[in-house]
Amino acid sequence: MESANMQGVVAFVHVIEAGSFTAAGERLRVTKSAIGKSIAQLEQRLGVRLLNRTTRSLSPTSEGLSYYEACVRAVSEIEAAQSLLASRRQVPSGRLRVDLPTAFGRRCVAPVLFDISRRYPDLAMEISFNDRRVDLIEEGIDLAIRMGDLDDSLSLAARRLYAQRSAICAAPAYLDRRGRPRTVEELAGHDLIGYTRNGVAHPWLVRHADGHIGKFTPRAKLVLDNGEPMLDAALAGCGITFLPTWLTADSLKRGELEMVLYDRLIENIAVHAIWPVTRAMTPKVRVVVDALVEHFSAPAWDAA
Repeated sequence: MESANMQGVVAFVHVIEAGSFTAAGERLRVTKSAIGKSIAQLEQRLGVRLLNRTTRSLSPTSEGLSYYEACVRAVSEIEAAQSLLASRRQVPSGRLRVDLPTAFGRRCVAPVLFDISRRYPDLAMEISFNDRRVDLIEEGIDLAIRMGDLDDSLSLAARRLYAQRSAICAAPAYLDRRGRPRTVEELAGHDLIGYTRNGVAHPWLVRHADGHIGKFTPRAKLVLDNGEPMLDAALAGCGITFLPTWLTADSLKRGELEMVLYDRLIENIAVHAIWPVTRAMTPKVRVVVDALVEHFSAPAWDAA
C-alpha cells in the first residue's frame, strides 16, 4: 500500500473514532483541511461515499462502517507487526496512562505497577483510580483494568487476567449473637451488607442445597458503594456480606471473618486488561500486561 493511501486510511479511522475532522486532525497533528482532503481522495479512489456530512454532524455510511471495521483490523495487524519488531530492540519508555478500579486497583494491581516503575527509569506512569467505565480512546488511556463483562467493541483488545472468587461471610461475634444461617432463605432474617453502583444493587451468587449456583438480591440494612468499607462494616459486626477473596483472605485466615452457608468459594467476576486495538502494543504496554498475567496466575490471596 502506498504511503498516501495508508495516510487516507489512518485519517478515516481517526475521523470515525473522534467524530469530526477537527478532532481527528488534533490526534494526528495535522489541519482539519488536510484530513478532509485525505478522506476525499480516499473516497475518490474507492468510488464510494464513506461519510455522511452535514454542517452539524458527521456519520459513516453503511459502506463506510464496513470499511472502517476492515481498516481497524488491517491497521491493527500492521501496527502489531511494527510493535513486535520495535519491542525486540526497545525497552519500555515514555508516558503510560493506566486506569484502575478503585479498591481492586489499589490493593492488587498498583503494587505490580510500582515494581515496574522502579525497574524501568525511562517509563513514566499516570495512574487513575475510579469505578466508572472510562472511554479509553476518547480519554487517551493506554491501558485499563476492567472487572465484569466487556463491551462488544471492535476498538478494544483484551487479555483475561483473573477470575475473582467470592464468599458470603460475617464476623464470628455477629454470628454468635444472631445465629448462623443454614439455608439461603434464612439470610432474609439477618442484617445484610449490600453493594450498589450507580443506584443498582448487585446480587450475590449463592450455592443452593442441590448444588446449583443462583442469584440472591439482598434486602440490605447497610448499603455501600465500595468494597473496603463493606469489609470494615463486616469486621465491625454489622452483618453478613458477600465479598471477594482479595479483600477478605487475611481476615478469614486470622479468624476475624467466617464463611457462611458453605466453605467453597464462587467465581463471580472476570478481570481483564484492555487497550485500544488501533494502537500498537508498545513495549510499555506489553511489559505491564505480561507482568499482570504472571502476577494473577497464582495470587497470594487465593492460595489454599
